[in-house]
Amino acid sequence: MTKTLTALAITCSLKPSPAESSSDLLGSQILDALAEHDVAGTLVRAVDHVISPGVEADMGGDDEWPTLRQRVLAADILVFVTPTWMGQHSSVAQRVLERLDAELAETDEQGRPILFDKVAIAAVVGNEDGAHHIAAILFQGLNDVGFTIPAQGSVYWNGEAMQSVDYKDLPKTPEKVAQATSTAARNAAHLARTLSASGYPGE
Repeated sequence: MTKTLTALAITCSLKPSPAESSSDLLGSQILDALAEHDVAGTLVRAVDHVISPGVEADMGGDDEWPTLRQRVLAADILVFVTPTWMGQHSSVAQRVLERLDAELAETDEQGRPILFDKVAIAAVVGNEDGAHHIAAILFQGLNDVGFTIPAQGSVYWNGEAMQSVDYKDLPKTPEKVAQATSTAARNAAHLARTLSASGYPGE
């Protein structure tokens, strides 16, 4: 019997709920594609939570990252979605990356970083160029803290520069985006299942 894996999509829109979000839409589409490979997923919009600045697992006070962190640790696959602003990932995405930095100091009983054996997909939307640059930044940061990136593990959509049509406004999903979503989900599920069965060696 195929094991059911889990995925968490963290979307880094600047818009709090209930505003419509292209990042949420793309994240949901990736989760739907993962579901076709027995991966059960949930989505969280980071800006709806208090994520304090810092690089500790818990910054105290009203910091809600510790709860989100537990959801990251419980998932086999992280879907990290950000909009594009000024050719860069959002400030919310940067905040999440900075909080994940704390995991470098956390190890399991084998002496491995606790995010080893977990997989990450990057997704980017925006009405300007920058998707490849942003994916590279996300891949480096996520891999640095322990995530493994699957082959062709990014999905992106760039609309026409300085226009008003967002990804969420499109009448249907572009074929190339759908193909990229399918490939990233298939490869992520395969990789996560492989690592679940046989993880990286310890020290």
